Amino acid sequence: MKSAVDRQAELIGARIRVLRRARGLTLVQLADLAELSHPFISQLERGLARPSMVSMEKIARALGSSQLELMEAADDGADDPDQPSVVLVRANEGTVGPYGKGEGRLLVHGKRHFHPMEFRANNTDPGEYYTHAEDEFVHVLEGRVAVDLKGEGIFELGVGDSIYYEGGTAHRWGALDEAGYRMFVVKEKPELL
Repeated sequence: MKSAVDRQAELIGARIRVLRRARGLTLVQLADLAELSHPFISQLERGLARPSMVSMEKIARALGSSQLELMEAADDGADDPDQPSVVLVRANEGTVGPYGKGEGRLLVHGKRHFHPMEFRANNTDPGEYYTHAEDEFVHVLEGRVAVDLKGEGIFELGVGDSIYYEGGTAHRWGALDEAGYRMFVVKEKPELL
């Protein structure tokens, strides 16, 4: 009988494989992008190894994803063939974890066409650009944030403001003051495009 840890490793590995294939990457290409060995990536995908948080961040970034989206595979029920038609996530529920320079909480679980999440951060330095193939929608719930879309401009958003950008748009976010911000973010799921 497999332990819960073994099952989690399998689910995270399967998620990495699905995202890698959705991006059209080979094992070697993903390993190069993540600056990890290709045998290690192969072991991860087969559930024979568990990534450290540092390795998971490198893999997520290389896939245009996040640690949160990889970790969600371990507890979201996406591998269950009987997906419910209705999903209820209460205020104290949802997979929580690192997302960019802040913390995200997924607001749905299972095999769904998009990832709605609540995102909180107080970074004034937007950091590096993120790029992924999926379209993304952002709505500010609290605070003020600068959304930097490389080549498109920097957009200052306040409470109630929204922005939508197509997949492939390099982007990063940063607070306009020390109070931080909270946003509602919706991103397509790559394997369902």
